[in-house]
Amino acid sequence: MDENRYANELLFRMEQLLFHELSNCAPWKTELVGTDFIQSHTISGSNEDEIISACIERIKAAGLAEDIEYSIGARDILLKLKVKGCRHLMKETFLRESGIKPYNCLAANMILDQLIEKLGYATTYVADLAPDEKARQCVVKAAIYATPEKIGAVSDWPKD
Repeated sequence: MDENRYANELLFRMEQLLFHELSNCAPWKTELVGTDFIQSHTISGSNEDEIISACIERIKAAGLAEDIEYSIGARDILLKLKVKGCRHLMKETFLRESGIKPYNCLAANMILDQLIEKLGYATTYVADLAPDEKARQCVVKAAIYATPEKIGAVSDWPKD
């Protein structure tokens, strides 16, 4: 049995059913999926770069992704992740093939969780998830708000 396929099929079906039950509210209900893994490891750092880099190293060491590149821009509220060789890319493919735009990235959830837990960020969320099966990668755009004052800040993300 292909254990990775089996796990992705289970995740796909759960996300598909949740989406049909909650429609566009489903993404807001899945932000904690994957965070148990990262919370079971020691992640330390005193700034965004240190926290994000530590998360990426743990994710890669566990074989959940081959590599993750990131950048922060758009008035410091856009975290852009390029997740390469993710073990969950198959799930995203299944969702897209079933007519649902993929909405839940476990690697992003882990990183966003640690920005909140370790640096006290006010809030974060996955804003866009664009899987590319041929390139074996996903590009994730996440909103990161370090302080309550930043919530509601606007930028032109397609340009950033």
